[in-house]
Amino acid sequence: MKKSILAIAILALGLTSCSNDDNPTPSSSFEVKVDDLKGNITDGTVTLDATKTYTLTGGLVVKSSATLIIPAGTKIQSDPTADTEKAKTIFIAVERGAKIFINGTSAQPVVMTSGKASPAEGNWGGLIICGDAKVNTGDNGTSEVGGLLYGGNNNADSSGSITYLNISYTGSKFSDSKEYNGVSFFGVGSGTVVNNIYTYESGDDAVEFFGGAVNASNLVLINSYDDSLDFADGYIGTITNVYISGVSNAGIEGSNNQANDIALPMTNAKISNVSIVKGSEAKFTAAEKAINFKEGGGIQTYTNLFVANDMPSTFAKLDSGTGATARIAAGDFKINTINFVTANNTVATYVTTQTGAGSGATLPTWAAWTNN
Repeated sequence: MKKSILAIAILALGLTSCSNDDNPTPSSSFEVKVDDLKGNITDGTVTLDATKTYTLTGGLVVKSSATLIIPAGTKIQSDPTADTEKAKTIFIAVERGAKIFINGTSAQPVVMTSGKASPAEGNWGGLIICGDAKVNTGDNGTSEVGGLLYGGNNNADSSGSITYLNISYTGSKFSDSKEYNGVSFFGVGSGTVVNNIYTYESGDDAVEFFGGAVNASNLVLINSYDDSLDFADGYIGTITNVYISGVSNAGIEGSNNQANDIALPMTNAKISNVSIVKGSEAKFTAAEKAINFKEGGGIQTYTNLFVANDMPSTFAKLDSGTGATARIAAGDFKINTINFVTANNTVATYVTTQTGAGSGATLPTWAAWTNN
């Protein structure tokens, strides 16, 4: 997780007004171009066509009060000619007050991916969603990338919904401290529906929550080059069913606030049914362990946690600051049930009979759609 704030101008945006005598009252002034998808959706509703493959050539921003609908089976790919510099400008963002509806299904997920013939992490930015829910870094924060405002006092705020999203090769980098994630939630409220997200080969974190109160379920996070699941800044929510494989730093990194580790509202995350598998490749080191309790940590409760290829005595990295120390002493870092499997596949502790994520190292049945 990178905490630097980058207030940059959004690059490569193209806003096109259109006039159509056959449709004098269009739903939006935004003109959708299949081979040059970018720009500001400033009003109304734009619905993409699931029969087409769109090429994202710059930043696509859904402005406040506008709506973007992406039907099941839609594919969006990044510019196949983009070099490292241009990759920084390719992303999809939803402003505070706007909505996005990603309406995938298990048979026809929405796909956001690299357009390159030989794709790799960092080929494009990722998906950024900003809301009006509470964060402990103050109202009107600025998103880490994109310079978008987020945060407020409406924990029930809705930014739309994400259902069955396959997003890959994200995480383009501005510098060593400024990178996109696969999906970033900035102050997103509980009125937003989030379930079934599959991230693959993110150059930074897979999914990160900056404050807010949105709940999420059924996350499959594979090969992330920083942390896999990350939450901070007073995030208050429940995350259920998470399968993580290929851990570079931490499987899960949970923080309260970098500048003030006892800031309010305090992070209060409830995480259940989680499998964290380090992976066999040398680049997947799990340097910050299965869980990194960081920057005050806040309140974190884990239920039905499975950790493979990491010994029980080293599965967590604990911040030694005063805020984190106080939280640990108060019992606010709690793991209700946990399974450990050593590197030679010997079961060290087995205390649950649940199925799916949280019970083993194999992909759970509810995540079978990601095999496609």
